[in-house]
Order: sequence, then C-alpha cells, then structure tokens
Amino acid sequence: MSISYGQFCPIAKAAEVLGERWTILIIRELLLGTSRFSDFQRALSQISPTLLTKRLNQLVDDELVVKKSTGGKGRTDYYLTPAGRELEPIVIGLGEWGMRWARGQMSDDELDVELLMYDLQRRLDDTQMPGGRNVIRFSFHGLQKFANWWIVVDEGEKELCVESPEGEENLAVVTSVRTMAEIWAGDTDYTKAKREGRLALKGCPILSRSIGNWLRGSILAHVRPAEKPAASAVSGIS
Repeated sequence: MSISYGQFCPIAKAAEVLGERWTILIIRELLLGTSRFSDFQRALSQISPTLLTKRLNQLVDDELVVKKSTGGKGRTDYYLTPAGRELEPIVIGLGEWGMRWARGQMSDDELDVELLMYDLQRRLDDTQMPGGRNVIRFSFHGLQKFANWWIVVDEGEKELCVESPEGEENLAVVTSVRTMAEIWAGDTDYTKAKREGRLALKGCPILSRSIGNWLRGSILAHVRPAEKPAASAVSGIS
C-alpha cells in the first residue's frame, strides 16, 4: 500500500488498502465476476493499462486477490481471496449509500456507453427470452463513434459486439445513452421512456413486450435517492 494514515485504527488500516483511486471499482468488477485483464479494461475504460496492472498487483500483495495462469496461453486471470470476498457487503453498502445520497443528476461525461453496454450484457437474463439465437442491436443517437452495439445470445452464451454479427437481428433498441442509463439506474422504465418518445423498440413483438424481464437494470435500481432534509432539521433550528 502506498498511503498511510499513521494510525492503528482498523478503519484507517482498511482505508490504506482500499482508498487508492480505482481500487474499489476493481473490487466491484471482481465481485461481479470479471477476471480477465481485457474485461477490466472494458468496464474501467478510463484507467490506463499500466495503472490497472499496478492496482491489481497491489491487491495481490494485500492478499485480497490471487492470480492464476489460464490454459497455458500466457493469460493471467484474477480472483478474489476469502478476504476479498468479505468486501461484498461493504461494496454493496457503498453502492446503496451512493444511490441515496451521492448520485444526483448524471453529467454527460459520466455517460460511459462501454460500461453501460457491459453492464447490460451482464444483467441480461436469457432464460426470459424466446429460445434459440437472439441478436439485439442498440443504436444510440448523438454519438460520433460506438453508436451501435449488439448483444448475441445463443445457447446460454452472451457476446457483446461493436460490429454487426452474422445473421438476423431480432430486436433493435433505439434511444440515447442517457435514457438507457436512466433505465439501468431505475430512474425511469421502458414503458415510460417509450411513451415519452425517448426509446423505440423495433422487431420481435415478444422481445419488445418482455424487455423489462430479460434486460434488467442495476442490482441497486431499487434504491431511490433520499429526500434532502430541511435546513432546520440539519441545523437543529426549531
């Protein structure tokens, strides 16, 4: 660890391990099942490869993560140790607190389409879709690049693509990144976004009608922002 508070307090010691920038988000990804370096880069697109490597190695040194070579291909995967796994309720608690008190209005520079699509792929429940191969296209207006994405679902496997896959598209989801992010966060829903003209679904009627069942939002979408207390309540003025 590179920071020290010079205190024996266990909260200070925990903060020394977890307080570096990006560390808690790397742990978030590990808890969500991310193990490959390339997938960390996809979910954390603004971190440099050098810094990502440094943070992962530090977590290994702190015995929160273990590295494993995979299949003799020179690839290293990363997994949480029991100590790292114990952070799950802490990370979820941070997320719940953030949803209630720290989220506010999403600014444009926070609307990361790559992270959004990666999250949508992870939360897609293929058991709620018609059987067989399903290809879902997402078209985001207002983007200069990466405006089109595809999720291919076939025999229990889910693949996220930035180039059109072979075969027929079953459903097109046409919207903005902001609207899709608001649906993901639980701030609106598919029905309301369609009614307001902010989202269009084109293709298979079954997929269109059931989209809320198979394209699920964040695991924290049920947590609503807290109502800010009145100034008198904060200050104690009667």
